[in-house]
Amino acid sequence: MKNLFGSSRRRTGATLVARESLQRLSEQPEARPSAPASRRRFGAFILLHLQAFVATLGQLSRTPIATLMTAAVIGIALALPAGLYAVLSPIQAHSTQWHDERQMSVFLKPGISDAQASSLAGRLRTLPGVSQVKLISRSQGLEEMRKQSGFAEALAMLDENPLPALLVVYPTPSPAGTSPAQAVTELLTTLRALPEADAVQFDMQWLQRLEAILRVVERGVTLLAGLLALGVLLIVSNTLRLAILNRREEIEIIKLIGATDAFIRRPFLYLGLGYGLLGGVIAWVLVTLALGLLRGPIEQLARLYSSDFQLIHLSLTGSLVLVSLGGALGLFGALLAVHRHLAAIEPT
Repeated sequence: MKNLFGSSRRRTGATLVARESLQRLSEQPEARPSAPASRRRFGAFILLHLQAFVATLGQLSRTPIATLMTAAVIGIALALPAGLYAVLSPIQAHSTQWHDERQMSVFLKPGISDAQASSLAGRLRTLPGVSQVKLISRSQGLEEMRKQSGFAEALAMLDENPLPALLVVYPTPSPAGTSPAQAVTELLTTLRALPEADAVQFDMQWLQRLEAILRVVERGVTLLAGLLALGVLLIVSNTLRLAILNRREEIEIIKLIGATDAFIRRPFLYLGLGYGLLGGVIAWVLVTLALGLLRGPIEQLARLYSSDFQLIHLSLTGSLVLVSLGGALGLFGALLAVHRHLAAIEPT
């Protein structure tokens, strides 16, 4: 029978006996080596972990299909929320950029001259919450309409300019921790109360709706990520439970010859860590492939709406976080399984 601990039962027992002999020798002053005891203990600790790590790699390599299937399930569970976060992040970044570019259009009454409009623009620039005020005079508005509407000849036949002056008001970006909607609402109320204003239009109400939708989606993705993380814990815990039960006799024997709980537990923890890390790598591959396939169509759709929106691949930090999260979930799932099932195995 192959042994998870990287050796046969006889070799395991001999290793433990040798370790006990070395420990007894280290307690005798005349046989104590020159190196400090703390350094020797640290070296033995590192050596035991390296042995368990190498033995775990051998265990995973001996069952490649089962290992890949388990890691693939973990990878798919991690890839779904990671991919959704990768898509939501640039959308939220663009919505913040668009929010900073929001503007309010103040259409003045027809009787307001350009001089009066310029004076009003100067007063509005002093209001709190106003970043910039742009004046579009009546003549500028008519000229712009003549260029863009395609009715230049019809407009030339008019006796007088029917267009009112227009003030474009840019609110200041909202400070962190404050509600942008409340500041915009207060400014809108102030502008609509102006006696010179005929109508006030806020051009970014659709963005507020988009931000509300994104908050709902983000909350849903967070909830989904939590549920899938719980699923990963259960997958790893069940896989390690089966591995422990398959080696029940081995565990009973090495407990009889004096193996400590830490020595028995260590290979299973590395096994769970290995499953988690492989699952994290598979999740990274899946997310990268999905973003690559979606990038072209999404950018083409964005260009149709005159937007420079682009999907971005996972950064180095994001990739490391994804793989590390998989390893952490695998290790924690292994801890749950080992703590529960190893305690129930006692030699008889």
